[in-house]
Amino acid sequence: MAKESFDKEIQFLRMLALTSGAYSRQQFAERLGISVHTFDKTLRRLKEIVSSMYEQLPQEQGKEFAEAIRFNYYESSDPMLLFLFRAKSLKESESHRISLLLAALNDQALTAMELMDVCCSGLDPKLPLPDEKTVRSDLKYLEEVGVIRKENAARPYRYRLHNDLVQSLSDEELYDLYDFVDVMANTQVPSVQGYLLRDGLKKHLQRNDAGKHVIEPFLYKYHFYSRILDEAHLFTLLSAIRSRRKVQFLYFSPKAEKSYTSRNTNPLFERESKGSLVQTLPLKVVYDHQYGRWYMLSSSRDGIRKYRMEGMTQIEETVAVSPDVFEAKRTELEDKLRYSWLIDTGRPIKVRARFFNPGSFEPNFVKERVLLQGQWGVIMEEDEHSFIYEITVNGTTEIKPWLRSFGSSCEILEPAYFRQQMIDEWKEIQAYYASV
Repeated sequence: MAKESFDKEIQFLRMLALTSGAYSRQQFAERLGISVHTFDKTLRRLKEIVSSMYEQLPQEQGKEFAEAIRFNYYESSDPMLLFLFRAKSLKESESHRISLLLAALNDQALTAMELMDVCCSGLDPKLPLPDEKTVRSDLKYLEEVGVIRKENAARPYRYRLHNDLVQSLSDEELYDLYDFVDVMANTQVPSVQGYLLRDGLKKHLQRNDAGKHVIEPFLYKYHFYSRILDEAHLFTLLSAIRSRRKVQFLYFSPKAEKSYTSRNTNPLFERESKGSLVQTLPLKVVYDHQYGRWYMLSSSRDGIRKYRMEGMTQIEETVAVSPDVFEAKRTELEDKLRYSWLIDTGRPIKVRARFFNPGSFEPNFVKERVLLQGQWGVIMEEDEHSFIYEITVNGTTEIKPWLRSFGSSCEILEPAYFRQQMIDEWKEIQAYYASV
């Protein structure tokens, strides 16, 4: 995944997608916790990235970045916010160097020293020449992400491109693989790696003159920008969980006035941060399909804590804990999540609801949806007109939107206070439609 952190750009794009250009420069900068100068510089940088990523478009189709987000965001099968991962994964010098390495390895297997000679002879004279340690670091990174592999087991290692899969498949098989990856990347999480794989397959087909026959069979209307943006933090957190390490980050809650603040590097211009500095032990990452949000569940001194990943910036791994401590904390969390609809760790409550069948319609789509989405709930009673669904959950907050989405096909029976809440909400909704 990305070698660089891009917290500022993530929050910048999130705000831009949320506001659709409604904020002025000053309002935008204040909400992000940056200066107007930094806002302008970031916007210029993102415009350059967009123009480089979409340079094949005719000149008359070029638009201002904010306008492109506002009007074109839902018209493409490729989520526009994904370009951030492509553009910020490597620094400019790394990008040139790695391009040379991959081009050299495309023809034959080479050692690190031979690749160093390739870099020194092929790099732009304006760029600094790499040393052996830098080249070996690049090779290690490319091997970790699966781009290259060692050809022999003894030193000196010879590296070659790890592209056996695409080389062994026919064009027809590559079309099928491309369509499969396209569907999975747009419907499953995490998705960023799937999009990058899809792009790689498309470029391979185009190099073989097969790409001109590729027709996009599916068009997706992408709703959840946070799903893509917050995947920048996902693999850092999963790495910390695997290594049983605590993490430290600056957190901005959803109700905070600011969603980002620049890292203070000059003491003369240091200012008070509006975020909270958090150090905690991550235990689990949860994705909410209903709202397209990522959550991190962790253990702190005051018990189990939950954080929205969209408010996490400047994430760093810190100290490791013992396996016994980690397992004890994870067991505690799993016990509290036993009856959680999503991440609620409150007191378990039994919820009973009556679902009404849709008349003589077949199939019974109400029952099918309850069976599909109702998690561990069970149908206790059933007749030709309705059925009673029963489930024990931690509180009613998280299950309420699901039950409410059935409208008049669902009646809450127990608990009594939950039934009254729903009655009050539906009365309030009815008042909105009262005759004038």
